[in-house]
Amino acid sequence: MKKKLLEVKEKALKSLSEVNDLKQLDDARIRILGKKGELTGLMKGMGKLSKEERPVIGQLANEVRSAIETELEKARKNLEERALSHRLNNEKIDVTMPGRVQKMGHRHPMSIVIDDIKNIFIGMGYEIAEGPEVEDAYYNFTALNIPEDHTARDEQDTFYVEGEGNFLLRTQTSPMQVRVMESRKPPIRIIAPGRVYRSDEVDATHSPIFHQLEGLVIDKGITMGDLKGALEVFAKELLGSDTKVRFRPHHFPFTEPSAEMDATCFGCGGKGCRICKDSGWIELLGCGMVHPKVLEMSGIDPSVYSGFAFGMGLERVTMQKYGINDLRLLFENDVRFLKQF
Repeated sequence: MKKKLLEVKEKALKSLSEVNDLKQLDDARIRILGKKGELTGLMKGMGKLSKEERPVIGQLANEVRSAIETELEKARKNLEERALSHRLNNEKIDVTMPGRVQKMGHRHPMSIVIDDIKNIFIGMGYEIAEGPEVEDAYYNFTALNIPEDHTARDEQDTFYVEGEGNFLLRTQTSPMQVRVMESRKPPIRIIAPGRVYRSDEVDATHSPIFHQLEGLVIDKGITMGDLKGALEVFAKELLGSDTKVRFRPHHFPFTEPSAEMDATCFGCGGKGCRICKDSGWIELLGCGMVHPKVLEMSGIDPSVYSGFAFGMGLERVTMQKYGINDLRLLFENDVRFLKQF
């Protein structure tokens, strides 16, 4: 028994001196001192020894275990120091090297224009109104004086949502005008920016997803003169103080009278160029006085109150402001294009 204990000690110390990493060291510990280890197996045989041999062999076994544990701890510290030294040598930081330049992003041209327009109208006392993109057909069409058999529904036909009710992805942000008129009493002065959806093909000037910003003013004594004055201030703030505007008669179901507003081309100042197709003007937005029927359906007495509304495609405004000739560039997120702004 004594001989076997000394052999286990000698073999253990030799194997511990040859380990190269902490995993090998742990494997050696289990092989020698574990529940089924070599030393543990010998200790189980002590019950067969005589009374005289037990204390002697027990003391020797304890000395052997202590020696092995001491060597294990020594080897562990040595391996940990070697591992730390290796990490320190391989993870050195040269503080004299220049830092890595972090490329900073910036606002998308659409975001720049939207923020600019918001700030212009907020400066004139307007509030920002936001609402659902999945809209009830009543608010998207009917409440805007577009009944089911109206041709405008075909022109703006969009993506309907299956299920109960008659819901669709909104084709315009005008439903927010109705929702605001229903929820509060005049005076009202709001703008409603947001995404809208129509079943258009994707090309240089169309996309099934785009952005609109619409405005609404309701109060006593509002006239077409107020509409023209507010929009002229907006155009000058957005496109420059030398900008001039003109209004052309048009038709919209929810306004009467209705008009489209053009602004002098920001590229040539009205002289004619490639951007404005030599006309000197660019179409900016549609507008008009809120139709009395729309006021009535929203619970506002048209004999007491009047108002005006306007709406513009934000992609078109952005393209006109920056001279962009293809709408798809605004959605492709090509850094080479976006970093110009």
